[in-house]
Amino acid sequence: MTLPRMTGGEALVQSLIAHGVDTVFGIPGVQTYGLFDALQRERGRIRLVYPRHEQATGYMAYGYARTTGRPGVFTVVPGPGVLNTGAALCTAYGASAPILCLTGQVPSGFLGLGKGHLHELPDQLATLRGLTKWAARINHPAEAPATLAEAFHQMRSGRPRPAAVEMPWDVFTASAPVAAVEPLPQSVIEPDPQAIDAAVAHLAAAREPMIMVGSGAQHAAPEVGALAEWLQAPVVSLRGGRGIVGDDQPLGFNCVAGFERWPRTDVLVGIGTRLELVWFRWHALRRDLPVILLEIDPTQIPKLRPAVAIVGDAQRSTAALLEAVRRTVPARASRSEEFTALKARVRARVETLQPHVGYLDAMRAVLPRDGFFVDEICQSGFASLFAFPVYEPRTFVSSGHQGTLGSGYSTALGVKIAHPRRQVLSISGDGGFMFGVQELATAVQHRINVVGVVFNNGSFGNVQRDQEQGFDGRVIGSELANPDFPRLAESFGMTGLRARSPEELRRALEKAFAADAPALIEVPVELGAEGSPWPFLMPTRS
Repeated sequence: MTLPRMTGGEALVQSLIAHGVDTVFGIPGVQTYGLFDALQRERGRIRLVYPRHEQATGYMAYGYARTTGRPGVFTVVPGPGVLNTGAALCTAYGASAPILCLTGQVPSGFLGLGKGHLHELPDQLATLRGLTKWAARINHPAEAPATLAEAFHQMRSGRPRPAAVEMPWDVFTASAPVAAVEPLPQSVIEPDPQAIDAAVAHLAAAREPMIMVGSGAQHAAPEVGALAEWLQAPVVSLRGGRGIVGDDQPLGFNCVAGFERWPRTDVLVGIGTRLELVWFRWHALRRDLPVILLEIDPTQIPKLRPAVAIVGDAQRSTAALLEAVRRTVPARASRSEEFTALKARVRARVETLQPHVGYLDAMRAVLPRDGFFVDEICQSGFASLFAFPVYEPRTFVSSGHQGTLGSGYSTALGVKIAHPRRQVLSISGDGGFMFGVQELATAVQHRINVVGVVFNNGSFGNVQRDQEQGFDGRVIGSELANPDFPRLAESFGMTGLRARSPEELRRALEKAFAADAPALIEVPVELGAEGSPWPFLMPTRS
């Protein structure tokens, strides 16, 4: 059989199609012309979304991947283009999101010579390997299908994380016979029956179990919910696990409610989580507390030192644990009344955090139950970790422990591309929003109908508060001059609104969502009048 001739760019695009990719986020440059020409010729099967800054390509791919579970793909030029996406790669690595970076390289004849060819880095592949789970170079068009197949295998198998592939400038346009490679099967780890039995023994003796979930359990929501119901165990989450058990369910606990139950907990079950709450925010993992950890990444086990480790996919492992529990542990009587009352008491305390809770309540009242809320590093963003109710998995999107300032709006654009029929709301502070303000143009040009809310306190608010409180009031580098955000939005061709109260924000959101078009809403906030979310996020017990 005669193999078809393809350029390196064509081989890459055909491999993306074979792996089910429907969207690429990217900005063309001279090294990658061959790839973009191939994308143009397959525009009926792959959509190209091109933002206004390379950092946004990575964040958009992250938003796409985070909310679908499928790899998000972006492409930029080598050297400075790759470096501009570094924060997005770090975010995806920390938050266990599968995103693929496709980039160029200097021409083949200049590799490793260090002559200073256009966009040359000393060792770009080494740089990418420091930011990803796996990275490789394609040196010939015929290598593209197998390399892409391995990249997708790496992203999808085990703990999802980014991958990167680079190709020299000349290989994108070089032509050769190319054989297709089928997608590789995902590796599957079956849970160890002995570990399951050991976990069941702890749970049988427990009277106050707690389940803690992270982003690794997003696809295991039915199994987690069923296990929690059988054990009558609260399910606690901080960021990535929010919505696995909805906050409107008696067993769905935010981190503040979880802290209330923490002293009584006698067994902790962690599913797809680093347990950040207990070793960082709640100050210590109690040495007398048995921890059962369901974790797909074996390298996490020695870091957390659980009494029982069940290595494998969260859905399979939780299902196996649930089956064994049902055989051994009698179903517990409902504690719905008790837990509902506890959550109501916690909510009453949380409502003192103003004006943030008032604004978050307004957003929750308008955003549909299955709508996406994309937070960012700002005071209302911190408060949203416990004060914004979440009802479904993957609908609360954050930058995870990286806390990537400036990621929110671009990430929200990627979320909307992945879910065009669902509402997407992005919140940012004035400082972070200006990191990616140019993406207002992207939203308008591509008709990405995200509604953005910018809380404007004229500062990097967290920094300024810390400086004032911890350094005798000496403030440096945290006071900001800002544009008129509504007029700025209008200059880009979108609706610009301003809301000075929760009720005004509710009305502005209703108007923006009804228009089904890009919109930006500014909420002026007085820094000194803002309550601090930190006593809730870093609590101390008297």
